[in-house]
Amino acid sequence: MTHVVCEPCFNCKYTDCVVVCPVECFYEGDKILYIHPEECIDCEACVPECPVEAIFHEDNVPEEWQGFTELNAEMAPQCEVITEKKAPLADQ
Repeated sequence: MTHVVCEPCFNCKYTDCVVVCPVECFYEGDKILYIHPEECIDCEACVPECPVEAIFHEDNVPEEWQGFTELNAEMAPQCEVITEKKAPLADQ
């Protein structure tokens, strides 16, 4: 099982979640973060760290954001891993 970064992260990109991830499964896109589904160990450490509530367990992704499950799986392998906190896009 995996977690999925959804719509609220778009153009926001807080990185509080990446610091607590024990397996470094977050990847940074231009406008959003992604979780690599094959690397996520479903520990849920990232969920309470997200101030915009953008991270969901794959079984609980809201219907309107279902496409983000596939988007995370497709885009994470194409992006650079992110492990350190950065200034969010929302503050730039």
